[in-house]
Amino acid sequence: MSLLRSTLRIRARIFDASSSLHKTVATTPWTRAKARFILTGPPPNPFWQLGSGASTNTPSSKAWNEQEKDGWTTWNMQEMDMRDAYTLMTSAVIPRPIAFVSSLSEEGVPNLAPFSYFAMVGHNPPMLSVSFSLSPRRPKDTRENILATKEFVVNIISEPFIEAANATCVEAPEEVDEWKLSGLGMVPSDIVKLARVRESAVSFECTLHSSHDIQAPNSPPTTTLVLGLIKKAHIRNAVLSADKRTVDAEKLQAMSRLGGLAYARVGEKFELKRPSWREEVEGWWDDAVKR
Repeated sequence: MSLLRSTLRIRARIFDASSSLHKTVATTPWTRAKARFILTGPPPNPFWQLGSGASTNTPSSKAWNEQEKDGWTTWNMQEMDMRDAYTLMTSAVIPRPIAFVSSLSEEGVPNLAPFSYFAMVGHNPPMLSVSFSLSPRRPKDTRENILATKEFVVNIISEPFIEAANATCVEAPEEVDEWKLSGLGMVPSDIVKLARVRESAVSFECTLHSSHDIQAPNSPPTTTLVLGLIKKAHIRNAVLSADKRTVDAEKLQAMSRLGGLAYARVGEKFELKRPSWREEVEGWWDDAVKR
């Protein structure tokens, strides 16, 4: 059986609105003050106004609102079979970014594996989190390596090497080097002892800040949450935005996880300005709510 699992790819594109659309939307009021939308594509409803709730006049909103009459299905998650909970949650909490984690065992065996229980914790200090489910058969090599060496690298997966990254999902014996399964290249890190992925356009060298075992009532730990302090970030120049301070999402081509075997591309991109209380919201609040 092939090590590569079938991948459902969602075709989407990032697009720029025409100059006329920019002009139209930029002058459309969504509060009492003039709008300040900054767009690379149109938002779902550029005419939305404060207090108006879900849209009713967009291509998707009518069907969405009508679906409410179909009701809800409710699960008691505390009594649910954990395999069913996994299936439900991974299909609902989407899209999930993927941490492609490189680590090194105490014996010097390199390890490489993807994890979608992954998030940015904060920027001050710069910190990431990765969670590991604890198997009754044996613990995750990545978890064991991080707890033992206190070091790891989080690499971001881009579409051009998604198949190679997916190959490392295999539950191989501890002595197997997943780098060789993937065929991806190693680049020495600056601070930590292990390598980062050459093909990855974004890599974060991390040291272990802390780890926390999580358990259900009256049971042994089932999950370990690892917090990593980012020591260095390596970004390909080719994926940087024009300001050289941020990463361009379209250039990065980052992959994310959905439910089942599905991966997803970044889709349509649009921007919505964060409302200013003083300039846009306070007057509306005084007139519409407090009176």
